[in-house]
Amino acid sequence: MTEDDLDETGVIDPSMVAKGVDVPPKAVVCFFAEVIESICAKGDARVVSVMRSEHGEHPVYEIERGGQKLAVFHPGVGAPLAALFLEEAIAMGCTQFVAVGGAGALSDDLGMGHVMVVDSAMRDEGTSFHYLPPGRVVDADPAGVAVLQSVLTDAGIDFVTGRSWTTDALYRETRGRVSRRVEEGCRTVDMEASAFCAVARFRGVRFAQLLYAGDSLAADWDHRGWTKATTVREQLFWLAADACLQLDPL
Repeated sequence: MTEDDLDETGVIDPSMVAKGVDVPPKAVVCFFAEVIESICAKGDARVVSVMRSEHGEHPVYEIERGGQKLAVFHPGVGAPLAALFLEEAIAMGCTQFVAVGGAGALSDDLGMGHVMVVDSAMRDEGTSFHYLPPGRVVDADPAGVAVLQSVLTDAGIDFVTGRSWTTDALYRETRGRVSRRVEEGCRTVDMEASAFCAVARFRGVRFAQLLYAGDSLAADWDHRGWTKATTVREQLFWLAADACLQLDPL
């Protein structure tokens, strides 16, 4: 994929779909549907816009944290859809983002729930190549990484900072590929990080991402009940919100 038209505007621009919406400039991109549902059930969120796909509606919520407003939305799963919703949120007026989600652990030292700040991502997906020149790795925004590190340190959270392997093919994470990715410095595997970084760089917005180790691919696959780690997921959401409030625009 070596197209050289990255400076051209798309025939369909996100501003055509998402415009005239009043949303906070700071947004948490949250993969934890049950956390969003819990906040809504408590009456602590209001819908300010709705993004749509063939899966249905993806509301954009507004919440308050420390007297400041934040947008919150679920980006779906996988690089193409997540990038599309990030694009639309940017078109709405969001300029500072923190994404929070889970990822597969590639080594035994990342127990279930262990937190990682993403400082780079391996581009084993297709979306990022429509936003950046071809390359193996995309680096995360250092300022965003620093803010996440500071917030986690202040909260007393044990964490690592590292690279995630972003793939489109969940069922093609072969043992050979896992081994090679570990040799290339990857600590986790996910499906969106490199695309998020690419879109954010292309659009000139601030972006940072927080992951927690869920299932393990270090040996035989171990689910580790990661999707039911509700306490971890809720805590990380609010830490992501706190970090987002500290992000400065580019």
